[in-house]
Amino acid sequence: MASVLVASNRGPLSYALAADGTLSARRGGGGLVSGLSSALAEQPEALWVCAALSDGDREAVRRGVSEPGVRMLAVDPAVYDDAYNGIANSVLWFLHHHLWDVPREPVFDAEFRRLWDSYRAYNLAFAEELAARAAEGAAVLVQDYHLALVPGQLRELRPDLRIAHFTHTPWASSEYMRMLPDDVREELVWGMLGADELGFHTWGWASSFMSGARIDSASGTADGLWPSGDPWRGVEHRRWGGPKRRTRVRVHPLGVDGDDLRALAHTPEVDDRLAALRAEVGDRKTIVRVDRTELSKNVVRGLLAYRELLRERPEWRGEVVHLASAYPSRQDLAVYRDYTAAVATLADDIEAEFGTAQWRPVLLSVRDDFTRSLAAYRMADVALINPIRDGMNLVAKEIPVVSEAGCALVLSTGAGAYAELREDALTVNPYDVSETAEALHRALTMPASERAERTKRLAAAATALPPQRWFLDQLAALRD
Repeated sequence: MASVLVASNRGPLSYALAADGTLSARRGGGGLVSGLSSALAEQPEALWVCAALSDGDREAVRRGVSEPGVRMLAVDPAVYDDAYNGIANSVLWFLHHHLWDVPREPVFDAEFRRLWDSYRAYNLAFAEELAARAAEGAAVLVQDYHLALVPGQLRELRPDLRIAHFTHTPWASSEYMRMLPDDVREELVWGMLGADELGFHTWGWASSFMSGARIDSASGTADGLWPSGDPWRGVEHRRWGGPKRRTRVRVHPLGVDGDDLRALAHTPEVDDRLAALRAEVGDRKTIVRVDRTELSKNVVRGLLAYRELLRERPEWRGEVVHLASAYPSRQDLAVYRDYTAAVATLADDIEAEFGTAQWRPVLLSVRDDFTRSLAAYRMADVALINPIRDGMNLVAKEIPVVSEAGCALVLSTGAGAYAELREDALTVNPYDVSETAEALHRALTMPASERAERTKRLAAAATALPPQRWFLDQLAALRD
C-alpha cells in the first residue's frame, strides 16, 4: 500500500508498441514530470496513478507490464475520449480560460449530459484505484482540471486520507461558473471541496475559486472565507447534514529547475540547431516565442503586434527576426485546427509583405521541436509571452534562464507568471496589439546593461520554486 500517491491524466512514461509486438517505455518530458519523479523517488511506497493514453499503454496494462511506482488505468477509450475531449478540453478548459464565444456557446444539452456522465466515470475510476492502493492516512495529490471530481469521490470512499488537488490552469470567475447548469456547477465545486488542500498558481485564480464556491442548496452549504487573523484562507462547508469541514486554499507558483534546463539547452543536438539558426538569422535581433497553438496563448495577436512593429517602425525591417515555435495543439478539435492554420497564414502574410531575398522576418516552426525551442531560448534578445489567460506559462520563466546575452521580457497581464515577473518585464494588455508592438520596440532598444540586470532578476525569480520543491511544499502542507 502506498503512503504518498499522485494522480494525473498523463503519467511519467508512455509505451510504444512495435510491429513485432514488443513494448518499449519512454519517460515523459518536461520539468514538472522530472521534478515530481525525483520527489516521489524519495518517498517510501509512493505511487503515481495515471491513464493509459495510447495503444501501447493499453497493451502494457493488458500484459501486466509496469514500471516501479507507476499504475496505469486502462479506461474504455470511448469513455476516455468523452471525458478528455468532450468535457475537459471542450468545456472545462474553455470555462477556466474564458474562451467561449458566448452568443453561440456553451450549449448544455442531452449530449453534454452524456459526456458529463463519462467525465464522472473517468474520475471515479481514479478515485477507486486510489482508494484501493492508499495506506491508512496516506497523502494523495491530485493534479489538474481533468480530475476535478476525484477529491470528493475519494473522500466518500476513504475519509481517512489526506487529499490535495492542484489546478494548473486559471479558475473561472464566478460569473463564468454560473453559466454552468446548477447541478453540474455544484458537482464540480463539491468535487474540489472533497480535498483538504487546494492549490493554485496565483491568488487571482485561488480567489476566483473561493468567490465561486458559494453554495446553499439541498445538498449542503459552502461559503468562501477570507478570515482576518487566521493563518489560512479557504472554504468552510457542510454537506448532507454532516460535520462542518474546512478546505484550505494555498498558492504554490511553479518555477523551473535552472540547472536541469541549462543542461538540456547545451546538449550537442541543441548546439547544432543553434548554429543553423544563427546562420539563418545572422547578426539581427531576435524576438522569440514558444507556445502551443492553444487559443489562450494569443499567438495571432502576437504576430499582429510584430507586423505593426514593422509597419510603424520601418527601421526594424531587415534588422530583426521573429523566431516563433507553435506546437500544434489538440488537432482533433476543429477550432484548434483552424487556429493553427490562422497562425501559419498570418506568418506567410508578414513574409509576403516585408520579406526580401536577404531577410525572412518570421521563422515559424509549426511542429513539436523542443530542440529548436531551446536553441531559440539561447538566442533570445526579446521574449514575447502574451497569453489572454494562463495558469502559469513556464516559458516566461524558462527563456530568461537560458538566454545567453540576456533578454527583455514582454509579458501580458493574463499570464500566471505576471504576478512574479512584472517588476522586471515590459507588461502589456493581451488584447492591445498597438501596446504590444510598442513594447517590442522598447524591448529591442533596451540598453544592454539594463537588459542584463533585468534578466538576472527574472532568472532568480524563475528558479526560486523548482518542481521538486513545489511538490514537496504541497506534501508538507498536506501533512501539517
